Amino acid sequence: MQDNLTQEIIDTTPLFTNDTIVFGVLMLALGVIFYTSSKKTGFWNSFYKIVPALFMAYFLPALLTTFGVIAPDWTTVSETGEVVESSSSLYYMSSRYLLPAALVLMTLSMDLKAVFNLGPKALIMFFTGTVGIVIGGPLAVLLIGTISPETVGGAGADSVWRGLSTLAGSWIGGGANQTAMLEIYGYNQELYGGMVFVDIVVANIWMAIILIGIGKSARIDKWLQSDTSAIEALKQKVSDYAATVDRNPTLTDLMILAAIAFGTVSFAHFGAGYLSTFFEDFVNSFPKGITRNIFTFLSSSFFWMISLTTIIGVLLSFTKLRSYEGAGASKFGSVFIYILVASIGMKMDLTLIFENFGLIFIGLVWMIIHAGLLILVAKLIKAPYFFLAVGSQANVGGAASAPIVASAFHPSLATVGVLLAVFGYAIGTVAAILCTILMQLAAVS
Repeated sequence: MQDNLTQEIIDTTPLFTNDTIVFGVLMLALGVIFYTSSKKTGFWNSFYKIVPALFMAYFLPALLTTFGVIAPDWTTVSETGEVVESSSSLYYMSSRYLLPAALVLMTLSMDLKAVFNLGPKALIMFFTGTVGIVIGGPLAVLLIGTISPETVGGAGADSVWRGLSTLAGSWIGGGANQTAMLEIYGYNQELYGGMVFVDIVVANIWMAIILIGIGKSARIDKWLQSDTSAIEALKQKVSDYAATVDRNPTLTDLMILAAIAFGTVSFAHFGAGYLSTFFEDFVNSFPKGITRNIFTFLSSSFFWMISLTTIIGVLLSFTKLRSYEGAGASKFGSVFIYILVASIGMKMDLTLIFENFGLIFIGLVWMIIHAGLLILVAKLIKAPYFFLAVGSQANVGGAASAPIVASAFHPSLATVGVLLAVFGYAIGTVAAILCTILMQLAAVS
Protein backbone atom coordinates (compact mmCIF):
# COMPACT_ATOMS: atom_id res chain seq x y z
CA MET A 1 0.00 0.00 0.00
CA GLN A 2 2.85 2.36 0.89
CA ASP A 3 4.60 1.59 -2.43
CA ASN A 4 1.45 2.47 -4.38
CA LEU A 5 1.12 5.72 -2.48
CA THR A 6 4.74 6.63 -3.18
CA GLN A 7 4.30 5.94 -6.90
CA GLU A 8 1.42 8.41 -7.03
CA ILE A 9 3.55 11.24 -5.66
CA ILE A 10 5.03 13.36 -8.45
CA ASP A 11 8.57 14.68 -8.22
CA THR A 12 8.29 18.46 -8.67
CA THR A 13 11.93 19.40 -8.04
CA PRO A 14 12.74 22.57 -10.05
CA LEU A 15 15.91 23.18 -12.04
CA PHE A 16 17.34 25.40 -9.27
CA THR A 17 16.74 24.54 -5.61
CA ASN A 18 19.55 26.51 -3.96
CA ASP A 19 18.15 29.83 -2.67
CA THR A 20 21.42 31.59 -3.42
CA ILE A 21 21.08 30.64 -7.09
CA VAL A 22 17.34 31.37 -7.18
CA PHE A 23 17.92 34.81 -5.68
CA GLY A 24 20.48 35.50 -8.41
CA VAL A 25 17.98 34.37 -11.07
CA LEU A 26 15.33 36.73 -9.67
CA MET A 27 17.81 39.62 -9.56
CA LEU A 28 18.86 38.92 -13.16
CA ALA A 29 15.17 38.95 -14.16
CA LEU A 30 14.67 42.30 -12.41
CA GLY A 31 17.81 43.65 -14.08
CA VAL A 32 16.50 42.66 -17.51
CA ILE A 33 13.12 44.26 -16.75
CA PHE A 34 14.65 47.55 -15.64
CA TYR A 35 17.12 47.62 -18.54
CA THR A 36 14.43 47.04 -21.16
CA SER A 37 11.96 49.42 -19.48
CA SER A 38 14.58 52.21 -19.61
CA LYS A 39 14.53 52.16 -23.42
CA LYS A 40 12.93 55.34 -24.78
CA THR A 41 12.34 54.07 -28.32
CA GLY A 42 11.52 50.87 -30.17
CA PHE A 43 9.65 47.74 -29.13
CA TRP A 44 10.37 47.92 -25.41
CA ASN A 45 9.20 51.50 -25.17
CA SER A 46 5.87 50.49 -26.73
CA PHE A 47 5.68 47.32 -24.61
CA TYR A 48 6.09 49.08 -21.27
CA LYS A 49 3.49 51.68 -22.22
CA ILE A 50 1.01 48.80 -22.09
CA VAL A 51 2.54 46.52 -19.44
CA PRO A 52 4.02 48.16 -16.29
CA ALA A 53 7.51 47.12 -15.19
CA LEU A 54 6.09 46.27 -11.75
CA PHE A 55 3.75 43.72 -13.33
CA MET A 56 6.65 42.15 -15.22
CA ALA A 57 8.59 41.93 -11.94
CA TYR A 58 5.71 39.77 -10.73
CA PHE A 59 4.93 37.89 -13.95
CA LEU A 60 8.42 36.86 -15.07
CA PRO A 61 9.17 34.91 -11.83
CA ALA A 62 5.72 33.33 -12.18
CA LEU A 63 6.73 32.10 -15.64
CA LEU A 64 10.00 30.73 -14.26
CA THR A 65 8.00 28.81 -11.64
CA THR A 66 5.49 27.59 -14.24
CA PHE A 67 8.27 26.15 -16.42
CA GLY A 68 10.01 24.48 -13.47
CA VAL A 69 13.10 26.68 -13.37
CA ILE A 70 12.42 27.76 -9.76
CA ALA A 71 9.72 26.94 -7.22
CA PRO A 72 8.43 28.19 -3.83
CA ASP A 73 8.19 24.59 -2.63
CA TRP A 74 8.63 21.17 -4.15
CA THR A 75 8.57 17.42 -3.62
CA THR A 76 11.62 15.26 -4.29
CA VAL A 77 11.21 11.50 -4.75
CA SER A 78 14.47 9.55 -4.54
CA GLU A 79 15.24 6.33 -6.44
CA THR A 80 14.51 4.40 -3.26
CA GLY A 81 11.07 5.96 -3.03
CA GLU A 82 11.90 8.36 -0.19
CA VAL A 83 9.77 11.52 -0.35
CA VAL A 84 11.26 14.83 0.82
CA GLU A 85 9.27 18.07 1.00
CA SER A 86 11.37 21.24 0.54
CA SER A 87 10.70 24.94 0.18
CA SER A 88 12.42 28.21 -0.63
CA SER A 89 13.00 30.79 2.11
CA LEU A 90 13.15 33.77 -0.25
CA TYR A 91 9.59 34.97 0.34
CA TYR A 92 10.10 34.73 4.10
CA MET A 93 13.36 36.66 3.80
CA SER A 94 11.90 39.41 1.63
CA SER A 95 8.68 39.79 3.64
CA ARG A 96 10.32 39.69 7.08
CA TYR A 97 13.59 41.51 6.37
CA LEU A 98 13.29 43.58 3.19
CA LEU A 99 9.64 44.67 3.54
CA PRO A 100 10.09 46.40 6.94
CA ALA A 101 13.40 47.88 5.72
CA ALA A 102 11.63 49.25 2.65
CA LEU A 103 8.76 50.66 4.71
CA VAL A 104 10.99 52.67 7.05
CA LEU A 105 13.10 54.01 4.16
CA MET A 106 10.00 55.04 2.22
CA THR A 107 8.42 56.61 5.29
CA LEU A 108 11.45 58.77 6.20
CA SER A 109 10.40 61.70 4.02
CA MET A 110 6.65 61.32 4.46
CA ASP A 111 4.47 64.25 5.44
CA LEU A 112 1.92 62.83 7.88
CA LYS A 113 -0.31 65.89 7.66
CA ALA A 114 -0.38 65.63 3.88
CA VAL A 115 -1.29 61.93 4.15
CA PHE A 116 -4.29 62.82 6.32
CA ASN A 117 -5.18 65.55 3.83
CA LEU A 118 -5.86 62.81 1.29
CA GLY A 119 -9.34 62.81 2.80
CA PRO A 120 -11.91 60.13 3.65
CA LYS A 121 -12.05 58.46 0.23
CA ALA A 122 -9.18 56.11 1.13
CA LEU A 123 -11.16 54.74 4.08
CA ILE A 124 -14.38 54.61 2.05
CA MET A 125 -12.70 52.50 -0.62
CA PHE A 126 -11.08 50.27 2.00
CA PHE A 127 -14.44 49.55 3.64
CA THR A 128 -16.01 49.09 0.21
CA GLY A 129 -13.41 46.41 -0.44
CA THR A 130 -14.28 44.77 2.87
CA VAL A 131 -18.00 44.82 2.09
CA GLY A 132 -17.21 43.41 -1.37
CA ILE A 133 -15.54 40.39 0.25
CA VAL A 134 -18.31 39.97 2.85
CA ILE A 135 -21.13 39.89 0.27
CA GLY A 136 -19.05 38.44 -2.56
CA GLY A 137 -18.56 35.10 -0.80
CA PRO A 138 -22.23 34.23 -0.28
CA LEU A 139 -23.21 35.57 -3.73
CA ALA A 140 -20.51 33.40 -5.36
CA VAL A 141 -21.72 30.35 -3.41
CA LEU A 142 -25.29 31.10 -4.45
CA LEU A 143 -24.43 31.55 -8.13
CA ILE A 144 -22.11 28.54 -8.43
CA GLY A 145 -24.52 26.46 -6.33
CA THR A 146 -27.28 26.90 -8.91
CA ILE A 147 -24.96 25.60 -11.65
CA SER A 148 -22.97 22.99 -9.73
CA PRO A 149 -24.46 22.18 -6.29
CA GLU A 150 -21.74 19.60 -5.54
CA THR A 151 -19.04 22.30 -5.84
CA VAL A 152 -20.45 24.15 -2.82
CA GLY A 153 -21.65 21.01 -1.02
CA GLY A 154 -20.05 18.77 1.56
CA ALA A 155 -21.18 17.86 5.05
CA GLY A 156 -19.82 18.39 8.52
CA ALA A 157 -16.13 19.34 8.64
CA ASP A 158 -15.94 18.82 4.84
CA SER A 159 -18.50 21.53 4.08
CA VAL A 160 -17.14 23.85 1.43
CA TRP A 161 -18.53 26.94 3.17
CA ARG A 162 -16.33 26.12 6.17
CA GLY A 163 -13.27 26.09 3.92
CA LEU A 164 -14.33 29.31 2.21
CA SER A 165 -14.43 30.96 5.64
CA THR A 166 -10.62 30.78 5.67
CA LEU A 167 -10.53 32.70 2.37
CA ALA A 168 -12.73 35.40 3.92
CA GLY A 169 -10.30 35.68 6.83
CA SER A 170 -7.32 35.95 4.50
CA TRP A 171 -8.94 38.40 2.06
CA ILE A 172 -10.12 40.82 4.73
CA GLY A 173 -7.31 40.50 7.26
CA GLY A 174 -4.36 38.19 6.74
CA GLY A 175 -2.74 34.92 7.72
CA ALA A 176 -3.63 35.22 11.42
CA ASN A 177 -7.29 35.86 10.59
CA GLN A 178 -7.26 32.94 8.14
CA THR A 179 -5.95 30.60 10.83
CA ALA A 180 -8.56 31.91 13.26
CA MET A 181 -11.36 31.07 10.80
CA LEU A 182 -9.95 27.57 10.35
CA GLU A 183 -10.18 27.06 14.10
CA ILE A 184 -13.58 28.69 14.53
CA TYR A 185 -15.34 26.61 11.87
CA GLY A 186 -13.26 23.42 12.11
CA TYR A 187 -12.76 22.81 8.40
CA ASN A 188 -11.17 19.45 7.57
CA GLN A 189 -7.45 20.21 7.68
CA GLU A 190 -6.70 17.51 5.11
CA LEU A 191 -8.70 19.60 2.62
CA TYR A 192 -7.38 22.94 3.82
CA GLY A 193 -4.49 22.91 1.34
CA GLY A 194 -7.03 23.23 -1.47
CA MET A 195 -8.34 26.47 0.02
CA VAL A 196 -4.82 27.85 0.44
CA PHE A 197 -4.29 27.00 -3.23
CA VAL A 198 -7.43 28.96 -4.24
CA ASP A 199 -6.27 31.85 -2.07
CA ILE A 200 -2.89 32.01 -3.82
CA VAL A 201 -4.26 31.66 -7.37
CA VAL A 202 -7.19 34.08 -7.16
CA ALA A 203 -5.45 36.72 -5.03
CA ASN A 204 -2.43 36.71 -7.35
CA ILE A 205 -4.57 36.98 -10.49
CA TRP A 206 -6.33 39.99 -8.98
CA MET A 207 -3.05 41.58 -7.93
CA ALA A 208 -1.74 41.14 -11.48
CA ILE A 209 -4.81 42.94 -12.85
CA ILE A 210 -4.32 45.80 -10.37
CA LEU A 211 -0.65 46.14 -11.36
CA ILE A 212 -1.62 46.34 -15.02
CA GLY A 213 -4.17 49.01 -14.13
CA ILE A 214 -1.47 51.14 -12.51
CA GLY A 215 0.08 51.65 -15.93
CA LYS A 216 -3.25 53.00 -17.16
CA SER A 217 -4.19 54.91 -13.98
CA ALA A 218 -4.39 58.30 -15.73
CA ARG A 219 -6.93 56.94 -18.22
CA ILE A 220 -8.88 55.18 -15.44
CA ASP A 221 -8.93 58.34 -13.32
CA LYS A 222 -10.29 60.27 -16.29
CA TRP A 223 -13.08 57.72 -16.70
CA LEU A 224 -13.82 57.83 -12.95
CA GLN A 225 -13.79 61.66 -13.15
CA SER A 226 -11.70 61.54 -9.98
CA ASP A 227 -9.93 64.39 -8.27
CA THR A 228 -6.30 63.39 -7.81
CA SER A 229 -5.11 66.82 -6.66
CA ALA A 230 -4.44 65.76 -3.05
CA ILE A 231 -2.40 62.75 -4.20
CA GLU A 232 -0.47 64.84 -6.71
CA ALA A 233 0.13 67.52 -4.09
CA LEU A 234 1.61 64.93 -1.70
CA LYS A 235 3.80 63.46 -4.43
CA GLN A 236 4.96 66.92 -5.48
CA LYS A 237 5.66 67.95 -1.89
CA VAL A 238 7.84 64.90 -1.31
CA SER A 239 9.57 65.34 -4.66
CA ASP A 240 10.26 69.01 -3.93
CA TYR A 241 11.70 68.15 -0.54
CA ALA A 242 13.86 65.41 -2.05
CA ALA A 243 15.19 67.94 -4.57
CA THR A 244 16.21 70.36 -1.81
CA VAL A 245 18.22 67.69 0.05
CA ASP A 246 19.43 65.81 -3.02
CA ARG A 247 23.11 64.91 -2.96
CA ASN A 248 25.54 62.36 -4.26
CA PRO A 249 25.52 59.83 -1.40
CA THR A 250 28.79 59.09 0.33
CA LEU A 251 29.74 55.75 1.84
CA THR A 252 28.80 57.23 5.24
CA ASP A 253 25.32 58.11 3.89
CA LEU A 254 24.83 54.59 2.60
CA MET A 255 25.96 53.01 5.86
CA ILE A 256 23.63 55.25 7.86
CA LEU A 257 20.74 54.32 5.56
CA ALA A 258 21.58 50.63 6.09
CA ALA A 259 21.70 51.26 9.85
CA ILE A 260 18.31 53.00 9.80
CA ALA A 261 16.73 50.27 7.67
CA PHE A 262 18.05 47.14 9.31
CA GLY A 263 18.31 48.63 12.78
CA THR A 264 14.57 49.21 12.50
CA VAL A 265 14.09 45.66 11.20
CA SER A 266 16.00 44.34 14.21
CA PHE A 267 14.05 46.42 16.72
CA ALA A 268 10.72 45.58 15.05
CA HIS A 269 11.45 41.83 15.22
CA PHE A 270 12.64 42.17 18.82
CA GLY A 271 9.52 44.07 19.87
CA ALA A 272 7.22 41.84 17.81
CA GLY A 273 8.58 38.76 19.60
CA TYR A 274 7.73 40.15 23.02
CA LEU A 275 4.40 41.70 22.03
CA SER A 276 3.13 38.63 20.15
CA THR A 277 4.05 36.39 23.12
CA PHE A 278 2.38 38.76 25.59
CA PHE A 279 -0.80 39.02 23.54
CA GLU A 280 -0.81 35.29 22.85
CA ASP A 281 -1.10 34.75 26.61
CA PHE A 282 -3.73 37.50 26.74
CA VAL A 283 -5.75 35.94 23.89
CA ASN A 284 -5.45 32.45 25.41
CA SER A 285 -6.88 33.80 28.67
CA PHE A 286 -10.25 34.00 26.91
CA PRO A 287 -12.36 30.84 26.86
CA LYS A 288 -12.30 28.97 23.56
CA GLY A 289 -14.72 30.45 21.10
CA ILE A 290 -15.35 33.39 18.82
CA THR A 291 -14.14 36.04 21.29
CA ARG A 292 -10.70 34.46 21.50
CA ASN A 293 -10.41 34.10 17.75
CA ILE A 294 -11.44 37.70 17.06
CA PHE A 295 -8.28 38.86 18.79
CA THR A 296 -5.97 36.19 17.32
CA PHE A 297 -4.26 38.75 15.08
CA LEU A 298 -2.76 40.34 18.21
CA SER A 299 -0.64 37.24 18.70
CA SER A 300 0.79 37.50 15.15
CA SER A 301 4.44 38.57 15.14
CA PHE A 302 4.06 39.74 11.52
CA PHE A 303 1.28 42.13 12.56
CA TRP A 304 3.44 43.65 15.29
CA MET A 305 6.52 43.77 13.06
CA ILE A 306 4.67 45.82 10.43
CA SER A 307 3.01 48.01 13.06
CA LEU A 308 6.27 48.78 14.89
CA THR A 309 8.09 49.46 11.60
CA THR A 310 5.40 51.93 10.55
CA ILE A 311 5.44 53.70 13.92
CA ILE A 312 9.24 54.00 13.84
CA GLY A 313 9.16 55.31 10.27
CA VAL A 314 6.55 57.93 11.15
CA LEU A 315 8.53 59.05 14.21
CA LEU A 316 11.78 59.31 12.22
CA SER A 317 10.02 61.46 9.62
CA PHE A 318 9.86 64.20 12.27
CA THR A 319 13.64 64.12 12.81
CA LYS A 320 16.66 65.31 10.81
CA LEU A 321 17.02 61.76 9.50
CA ARG A 322 14.33 62.57 6.94
CA SER A 323 17.01 64.46 5.00
CA TYR A 324 18.45 61.07 4.00
CA GLU A 325 15.76 60.99 1.35
CA GLY A 326 18.27 63.09 -0.57
CA ALA A 327 20.78 60.24 -0.30
CA GLY A 328 18.32 57.87 -1.97
CA ALA A 329 16.32 56.39 0.95
CA SER A 330 13.15 55.74 -1.06
CA LYS A 331 15.16 54.40 -4.01
CA PHE A 332 16.75 51.74 -1.82
CA GLY A 333 13.31 51.03 -0.36
CA SER A 334 12.00 50.53 -3.90
CA VAL A 335 14.77 48.01 -4.62
CA PHE A 336 13.62 45.96 -1.62
CA ILE A 337 9.98 46.24 -2.72
CA TYR A 338 10.79 44.91 -6.20
CA ILE A 339 12.62 41.95 -4.68
CA LEU A 340 9.51 41.26 -2.59
CA VAL A 341 7.32 41.48 -5.72
CA ALA A 342 9.57 38.96 -7.48
CA SER A 343 9.39 36.56 -4.52
CA ILE A 344 5.57 36.86 -4.52
CA GLY A 345 5.47 36.17 -8.26
CA MET A 346 7.63 33.11 -7.65
CA LYS A 347 4.76 31.61 -5.59
CA MET A 348 2.46 31.55 -8.62
CA ASP A 349 2.41 28.49 -10.91
CA LEU A 350 0.16 29.52 -13.81
CA THR A 351 -0.79 25.90 -14.63
CA LEU A 352 -2.47 25.55 -11.22
CA ILE A 353 -5.27 27.80 -12.44
CA PHE A 354 -6.73 24.78 -14.25
CA GLU A 355 -6.63 22.44 -11.24
CA ASN A 356 -9.64 22.16 -8.96
CA PHE A 357 -11.39 24.62 -11.22
CA GLY A 358 -14.70 24.49 -9.34
CA LEU A 359 -13.28 26.09 -6.20
CA ILE A 360 -11.17 28.50 -8.24
CA PHE A 361 -14.27 29.56 -10.13
CA ILE A 362 -15.98 30.36 -6.81
CA GLY A 363 -12.96 32.45 -5.88
CA LEU A 364 -12.93 34.24 -9.24
CA VAL A 365 -16.65 35.08 -9.06
CA TRP A 366 -16.09 36.25 -5.48
CA MET A 367 -13.25 38.55 -6.56
CA ILE A 368 -15.25 39.88 -9.52
CA ILE A 369 -18.01 40.96 -7.12
CA HIS A 370 -15.40 42.59 -4.87
CA ALA A 371 -13.90 44.41 -7.86
CA GLY A 372 -17.28 45.38 -9.30
CA LEU A 373 -18.40 46.99 -6.05
CA LEU A 374 -15.11 48.89 -5.77
CA ILE A 375 -15.47 50.23 -9.33
CA LEU A 376 -19.11 51.22 -8.72
CA VAL A 377 -18.36 53.13 -5.52
CA ALA A 378 -15.23 54.72 -7.00
CA LYS A 379 -17.34 55.96 -9.91
CA LEU A 380 -20.05 57.29 -7.58
CA ILE A 381 -17.70 59.18 -5.25
CA LYS A 382 -15.15 59.95 -7.99
CA ALA A 383 -12.34 58.27 -6.07
CA PRO A 384 -8.92 58.00 -7.77
CA TYR A 385 -7.71 54.60 -8.96
CA PHE A 386 -5.01 54.82 -6.28
CA PHE A 387 -7.66 54.52 -3.54
CA LEU A 388 -9.41 51.68 -5.37
CA ALA A 389 -6.19 49.69 -5.86
CA VAL A 390 -4.80 50.23 -2.35
CA GLY A 391 -8.19 49.78 -0.67
CA SER A 392 -8.56 46.43 -2.40
CA GLN A 393 -5.03 45.20 -1.70
CA ALA A 394 -5.21 46.29 1.96
CA ASN A 395 -8.00 43.70 2.19
CA VAL A 396 -7.00 40.95 -0.22
CA GLY A 397 -3.22 41.21 -0.09
CA GLY A 398 -2.66 42.60 3.41
CA ALA A 399 0.48 44.27 4.66
CA ALA A 400 2.75 42.36 2.28
CA SER A 401 1.24 43.67 -0.96
CA ALA A 402 -0.70 46.86 -0.10
CA PRO A 403 2.51 48.93 0.22
CA ILE A 404 3.76 47.43 -3.05
CA VAL A 405 0.72 48.73 -4.89
CA ALA A 406 0.79 52.07 -3.07
CA SER A 407 4.50 52.66 -3.70
CA ALA A 408 4.00 51.90 -7.40
CA PHE A 409 2.17 55.23 -7.59
CA HIS A 410 4.89 56.96 -5.55
CA PRO A 411 7.23 55.77 -2.75
CA SER A 412 5.77 58.39 -0.39
CA LEU A 413 2.37 56.67 -0.61
CA ALA A 414 3.55 53.29 0.73
CA THR A 415 2.49 54.24 4.25
CA VAL A 416 -1.13 54.65 3.14
CA GLY A 417 -1.18 51.00 2.09
CA VAL A 418 0.38 49.87 5.37
CA LEU A 419 -2.00 51.85 7.58
CA LEU A 420 -5.06 50.44 5.79
CA ALA A 421 -3.66 46.88 5.82
CA VAL A 422 -3.00 47.04 9.58
CA PHE A 423 -6.58 48.19 10.04
CA GLY A 424 -7.66 45.16 8.00
CA TYR A 425 -6.04 42.85 10.56
CA ALA A 426 -8.15 44.43 13.29
CA ILE A 427 -11.51 43.90 11.60
CA GLY A 428 -10.62 40.79 9.59
CA THR A 429 -12.02 38.05 11.84
CA VAL A 430 -15.28 39.83 12.72
CA ALA A 431 -16.03 40.65 9.08
CA ALA A 432 -15.04 37.11 8.00
CA ILE A 433 -17.45 35.59 10.55
CA LEU A 434 -20.29 37.68 9.10
CA CYS A 435 -19.30 36.57 5.60
CA THR A 436 -19.22 32.91 6.68
CA ILE A 437 -22.68 33.07 8.25
CA LEU A 438 -24.01 34.38 4.93
CA MET A 439 -22.12 31.71 2.97
CA GLN A 440 -23.57 28.98 5.19
CA LEU A 441 -27.07 30.28 4.51
CA ALA A 442 -26.34 30.46 0.77
CA ALA A 443 -24.94 26.91 0.73
CA VAL A 444 -28.01 25.34 2.33
CA SER A 445 -30.59 27.44 0.49
